[in-house]
Amino acid sequence: MTPSLATCDLCDTHKNDSTGNFQVLPPVFHDYGAVRQFSGPVVTVKCFEDNSAVKAALDCVGFEDTPTGRIGKVLVVDGGASLRRALLGGNLGVSAFKNGWAGIVIDGCVRDVGELRVLNVGIRALASMPLPTEKRQEGQQNIAVQIQGVWVHPGDWLYADEDGIVISTSRLA
Repeated sequence: MTPSLATCDLCDTHKNDSTGNFQVLPPVFHDYGAVRQFSGPVVTVKCFEDNSAVKAALDCVGFEDTPTGRIGKVLVVDGGASLRRALLGGNLGVSAFKNGWAGIVIDGCVRDVGELRVLNVGIRALASMPLPTEKRQEGQQNIAVQIQGVWVHPGDWLYADEDGIVISTSRLA
């Protein structure tokens, strides 16, 4: 697992970045996983009230082995900020944990909050909603997505901790 850097320190260093290479997500995400600090390269999914693509992503290996060690990836889900259906629940959370994902950030909802809370993975979402999604096999993977007005691309780096979530176009340490 990749240790996370403090988002406040990253913001202090990059606060004058005008290139768009460093961005801060709005403070609208709530913490649902057992891991409070996580970071890693981004994998993206875009879907709306159908978590088929989320399941497909989390069923895959969620880490990269490098010469410096294993690096967990972060799944960023553009769920259209829907508060009507949960895109992640306990079963998919277990898949994320078993497959080595560092974290998941969902611009949408989760469910099975009690089950997610004990999983050793970072999970952020807008809210909890007990309704599951429909399974229409819709969604896209590995495309640029817009999360709360911030563009996130596959391969960007996400850093999350108790203070917030930042996105960088490259690894910061």
